[in-house]
Amino acid sequence: MSVLYIVATPIGNLGDISLRALKILKEVDLILCEDTRVTKKLLEHYGIKTPTISYHQHSKLTKINYILELLRESRDLALVSDAGTPGISDPGNKLISRLVDEFMSNEKIKGSSTHQLINSLTIIPIPGPSAVTAAASISGFPMDKFLFLGFPPTKRKRKKFFEEVIKSKYPVIFYESPYRIIRTLKELSSLFAQIRGQISGNSRVVVCRELTKKFETIYRGKIDEVIEKIEKDKIKGEFVVIVEADLRG
Repeated sequence: MSVLYIVATPIGNLGDISLRALKILKEVDLILCEDTRVTKKLLEHYGIKTPTISYHQHSKLTKINYILELLRESRDLALVSDAGTPGISDPGNKLISRLVDEFMSNEKIKGSSTHQLINSLTIIPIPGPSAVTAAASISGFPMDKFLFLGFPPTKRKRKKFFEEVIKSKYPVIFYESPYRIIRTLKELSSLFAQIRGQISGNSRVVVCRELTKKFETIYRGKIDEVIEKIEKDKIKGEFVVIVEADLRG
């Protein structure tokens, strides 16, 4: 029986990886990486010499078939993303879905509640860093329930995306790139004024930049205030945005 480990890696600070994750990365036969160059920096830091191959959203069918063949040969593999937990706004979930389809069995296996047993394949999560939960933990908003929406569309359906954010009964978390963060916040500010019928500045956000890295910055306040703060800084690195819930109930 082969095993596929879904391994969370640091979102910035290399010290955030778990001992269990390091053990798995050392012991598996092969590591599937979103970008081998990024993962090798982590592996070299910890002296791990396990071979790597790339697996990303543009991987061809031949690559996927190669991974399937390795698993049929009872090889143990680890899947990692460039940063954080695989399957969260990255192509990892597509691979897992394909593997489930390939190895799925209707047979109920005793003791399968601890992790997912799929015929001759076991899929085991190795939890760890996630930008979503890291940002949520310091937001100061009630986070017993929240909505995560990944990255906003870059062109079509942007307005619909932000309308969903604004109308949510719960805090909303989404990612944004440094190239669009100001545009995104300005669109949010404008739509808040239109949809909620209030001054956009009354709506609070928490914007996290470069979480766990050297220049980590947390911006808090009303949307227009945060826009002004970010514009004064050097806009660099990935952003996590948390928008306060619609408190009107």
